[in-house]
Amino acid sequence: MYLKEGCSLLLKVHKKSVPLILTVDKLKSKIPVELKESDVLKRLKYEENISTALEYFKWVTNSTSFKHTPLTYKLMMEKLGQHKEMDSVQYLLQQMKLEGISCSEDIFINVIDSYRRAKAPEQALKTFYRIQDFGCKPTVRIYNHLLDALLSENRFHMINPIYSNMKKDGVVPNVYTYNILLKALCKNDRIDGAQKLLVEMSNRGCSPDEVSYTTIVSSLCKLGKVKEAREVAMRFTPTAPIYNALINGLCKIYSTKEAVDLLYEMADKGVDPNVITYTMILNAFADQGDIGLSFAMLSKMFVSGCSPNIHSFTCLIKGISLRGRWHEALYVWDGMIKEGISPNVVAYNALLHGLCLAGNMNMALSVCNAMEKSDCHPNSTTYSTLIDGFAKSGDVIKASEIWNRMITLGCRPNVVVYTCMVDVLCRNFMFEQAYSLLDNMVIEDIPPNTITFNKFIKGLCFSGRIEWAMVLYNQMERFGCSGNTATYNELLDGLFKCNNLTVALELVREMEENDIVFNLVTYNTIASGLCHMGMLEEAEEVVAKMLVRGIKPDVLTFNILMNAYCKGGKVESGKQLLNAMSPVGLHPDFISYTCLIDGLCSWTGLEAAICCLQRMINDGISPKISTWNVLVRHLFSKIGYGSALEYLESILAAD
Repeated sequence: MYLKEGCSLLLKVHKKSVPLILTVDKLKSKIPVELKESDVLKRLKYEENISTALEYFKWVTNSTSFKHTPLTYKLMMEKLGQHKEMDSVQYLLQQMKLEGISCSEDIFINVIDSYRRAKAPEQALKTFYRIQDFGCKPTVRIYNHLLDALLSENRFHMINPIYSNMKKDGVVPNVYTYNILLKALCKNDRIDGAQKLLVEMSNRGCSPDEVSYTTIVSSLCKLGKVKEAREVAMRFTPTAPIYNALINGLCKIYSTKEAVDLLYEMADKGVDPNVITYTMILNAFADQGDIGLSFAMLSKMFVSGCSPNIHSFTCLIKGISLRGRWHEALYVWDGMIKEGISPNVVAYNALLHGLCLAGNMNMALSVCNAMEKSDCHPNSTTYSTLIDGFAKSGDVIKASEIWNRMITLGCRPNVVVYTCMVDVLCRNFMFEQAYSLLDNMVIEDIPPNTITFNKFIKGLCFSGRIEWAMVLYNQMERFGCSGNTATYNELLDGLFKCNNLTVALELVREMEENDIVFNLVTYNTIASGLCHMGMLEEAEEVVAKMLVRGIKPDVLTFNILMNAYCKGGKVESGKQLLNAMSPVGLHPDFISYTCLIDGLCSWTGLEAAICCLQRMINDGISPKISTWNVLVRHLFSKIGYGSALEYLESILAAD
């Protein structure tokens, strides 16, 4: 871009983010004839409208009352950069060059930072390569800001060449340079390289600081290398940020005892734990379900004079809510308000999630209403939580009301909200409406994902519409999705229930060919389906394959085989399975005993079945209606209805 000398590029600014309010004539009438630098700076600084500020700047440029200085250019560029008006920033740089005004280090750093905020590191790099055109020489500060801009957008491949160029220019890196390079290496999981750089720092006479060690310690902890991180931390006098990095690493692997030990070590070494320290441990206890210890940590915070913040209370509310203890969650919520802490959207969503999980939808609606009336606006997570809650309770009307409220308030639904709505429609067998939502997702450029399809397929299979489910499955690829383990599990369950063995076995082969993981649900579904179709030997082979692959059976696995054995007359095999459950850490349930009682009644005799019933009661498992129905049915066929009832009453009385 070239201009004749004396021409102003400012007159050629094309982009205006805000319409001009004041014209040049109006500005001229308000501006004194003689201007001082302080007058121009003051006017630019306090002008909130960027277009008006730029218009004023242009007027001054074309007037004879004042000639812009590096400070006025710097301030105008800062304002333009904050509004991401980068074309105008470039015009100002070019204008400085035309007017022969040298570009200072601070101005150039300001331009680079503006590109960083605009998420355009490549443009920052292009501008850097023209630095000498503007009468500015690269300094260590300029290099640092450029490296930081590249790092902020993960342009790792550009960082090393710039660092090499820095050394060629004879610019000596400082501790800030090295810390940026350390962060780049650690973000790229090159911890070994980061530790070598730490050595290079010391060899070059640049001592690593707290940030250097904290960066490496945090990265090692994220990779689960807490012991190695501890060794690195000991090379430097530990500070609160380093201890926090270690404690965070321990909490993530639920080594809460070691985390608490570090908390006490901090006190012994005179390092004061801060709110981040306590909150991380409190959160770890809450995630593990140790709510009592979470409350204890909250109390310790108060005793130590460290005030909990919104994150501390939110972690506690989330932990309590996930365990269905919503009364306690509300108690903590009230305590948070009394402490003068205003809840944010994350805190509200944590409480709402707990209330919806407990099925307390009325209270959840009350909380949402309070949220809408406050300065805290609900987001897509808020509405998806409520819709999901109503979906699980099968209330399609309330779910639709929340959906409509969300749209009315201008909150755009995301894929999670759409998926929740698809779920509630399918639970109410409104499949045509659910399919319309899929089309709407595509129109709104919010493509459905695999979870969306899984919810739809599950609803179709549950209602016996397996053909439609298979059609939907075959359409997934058109939407850029592919089936996962859960998709196949739902389809297999639907196919076996419809006695469609051929297609079910084709899907099993497809899973193997596409390396889809078989989980416990997959094996149980296949085994159950085969047993349902009288293919007991094949079901046994499936369970055997599951054991070979290291997947442990659950109670359902045993019940599936026990039921098949007992119906097929292999009652002894059923009894052996019942007896084999305890040694592998499983406890028979009422279904286990009911299956065996049914088999004993059919193939062995009523006395053996009654003994099994007594064993069931002795094991602390209460018979259910289905258990009694089995016994009554067999007794009625043997001794008549009246005698059967008298016999059962005598058993209960004896017990």
